[in-house]
Amino acid sequence: MRYPGIALILAAALASCALVPDALAHGIAGRDADFVANSVGAHVFPFLYLGAKHMFTGYDHLLFILGVIFFLYRLAHVALYVTLFSIGHSITLLAGVLGGIHVDSYLVDAVIGLSVAYKAFDNLGGFTTYFGVQPNTKAAVLGFGLAHGFGLATKVQALTPSTDGLITNMVSFNVGVELGQLLALSLILAFMVWWRATASFSRYSAAANAAILAAGFLLTEYQLAGYFLQPGA
Repeated sequence: MRYPGIALILAAALASCALVPDALAHGIAGRDADFVANSVGAHVFPFLYLGAKHMFTGYDHLLFILGVIFFLYRLAHVALYVTLFSIGHSITLLAGVLGGIHVDSYLVDAVIGLSVAYKAFDNLGGFTTYFGVQPNTKAAVLGFGLAHGFGLATKVQALTPSTDGLITNMVSFNVGVELGQLLALSLILAFMVWWRATASFSRYSAAANAAILAAGFLLTEYQLAGYFLQPGA
């Protein structure tokens, strides 16, 4: 059975991610934001939920994960790369919020967009084709994991949470992020296993990565525009 339209559908879905307003699909907004800003003391389960929700709806994080596992066929390899990514974003999420390390949210999100484009370019063989080198993929995933963690940290820092119970809440939030990532990864892997069993995968995998590449650049441009257009820039 053939699915000739799958690349077009995936390309449209990925490109549309870059056009979604930040508050709707990436940040902590609405009642969730009010809770984080006004809660005092330790709230383990609410922060677990918020962490899982934030990762599961974080389209930039999900696009990067999709790029990372796109051509990984062994679960051991998937586990290795996802663990490296998790270590990276856990370090900077906790260090950023608990250690008071501040970075510009627009700039770090622009780097996150570049991470999406980087992985898609790597999947397309761009580095070996155009530069004759193959960067260390494990180091890249760990390094970009650090950037993604700072992206998560900026969303929490913007809400100035109370220091009362902050350590417990941030550890809970980080565990929730890991749970949300695990759930999202399970769905992505299920889709990839299904797609790889069809004839369209070999035919359209390059087009899908080109769409991821374009989405990554759109995300980067969106964040850079926000940086240069913000008041006082």
